[in-house]
Formats: sequence, structure tokens, C-alpha cells
Amino acid sequence: MTIELKEGERLDELHRNGYQIIQNSRKFCFGMDAVLLSGFAKVKPGERVLDLGTGTGIIPILLRGKTQGRDFTGLEIQEESADMARRSVAYNHLEESVSIVTGDIKEAAALFGAASFDVVTCNPPYMTGNHGLVNPEQPKAVARHEILCTLEDVVGQTAKVLRPGGRFYLVHRPFRLAEILTLLVQYKLEPKRMRLVYPFVDKEPNMVLIEALSGGRSRITVEKPLIVYKAQGVYTDEIYDIYGY
Repeated sequence: MTIELKEGERLDELHRNGYQIIQNSRKFCFGMDAVLLSGFAKVKPGERVLDLGTGTGIIPILLRGKTQGRDFTGLEIQEESADMARRSVAYNHLEESVSIVTGDIKEAAALFGAASFDVVTCNPPYMTGNHGLVNPEQPKAVARHEILCTLEDVVGQTAKVLRPGGRFYLVHRPFRLAEILTLLVQYKLEPKRMRLVYPFVDKEPNMVLIEALSGGRSRITVEKPLIVYKAQGVYTDEIYDIYGY
């Protein structure tokens, strides 16, 4: 179908079911963390999925292509990003299964109701106000720094909208791991799986993927490391598989 591209926008190939996504490099483009989260998350046939802070809709669109979930909702506070996400959904003919809602993560439970989703995913801002320089571009700043919501906002609202036994999938930075696990347990989202992501086999991890179970019992499995590059500029086979190349 014909899709309107606004100034600065482009269509990018997702290497999954022929899907493409609208992005604007001057605003914010999805990164590897979103793709890895879509590969880590497990969605069963017929399940309902909510992606908090969906940006341009990358995670709902990828999960729609990778799983047999029933419907996928992306919640995004920035209307400009939500608009790009809606047009990407329309371009890929996914309107019957993917919806984009403009709204605040802090009001997710009020918007959707308690225990209304089987799965929640989130690629949240990683940095607090004390971490690093805040980007002068508002969309990038909101995506990277906890300006409009905190990690506790994300976890607290997830605990409300997940049904009992529902699953939460999060990608974050290892330097905040103690805080993440503490908050998950505090809100009765029991960490069940964790996987550290390393840029190279001999480097420190720079991402962590976590699955938590609403009301689950205390027991966590630490999965084998995920290595991104086997040589400079050359992905490992597992990364190529996650991307769908």
C-alpha cells in the first residue's frame, strides 16, 4: 500500500515476513536491544501482549511476525512516535492484530484495566537523571533517560496489568541489575530467566534480558551468554538468527 512518509522519515526492512517500519533518524531509531527482547520474549498462541513505551512499534510488529499471539498493543506517550507506529502497522496490514495507543505508562492500568494481558514487554529508558548527558532532542532524551517514567513506574504498572501467571520481559543495563531484581520481587513479579548479552566474548556484558512471572515462586535460571559479535562488524550465528537474516 502507499504510505505517507513525512520529512526525515524512511522505511526500514525488518527481515521478518517482509515487514518494514517507519523511522526518523533525527528523532529515535530502534536498536539491537529491542530486537533481542523480541527474540527473548515467549508469546503463546492466543495470548494478549502489551509493549510499554513502544516507540515506533518495533516490538509489537516483530512479535506479531514471530509468534502466534492473539493481539499486540503498543503504548507510547509521544504522539509523533505513536503516529509513525500506526502508519507502520497500516503499511504491513496488521491493523486487525496490532494497535497503538497514545498514553502514559504511569496510567497503563487505568487505560487497559487490571489483569488484562498475558505478556508485557518493555525496553525502557536505561538512564536516571544522574547517568550521562541528556540528549537535547526530546524524543531521544525520553527514550534514553527516565524523564517521563521511572523503572518503578514500569514495574508497578506491569504488576497491575498482568494476569496471575502472566509474564514480563525486560531488556536493561547490567549496572542496574540489583535495582531491577529488587523491584520485581517487591511487586511480586518473580524473576525466572536471565540472560546477559556481551558485545564480544572477552568484554563485559552491556545488556541483560529478564523474564519475570506474576505470582511465581522464587527460582531463577541464568541462561548461557549471548555474544553479539564473533569479529569486528560480524555477528554471531545466533544474532543473525534472531534478526531473521
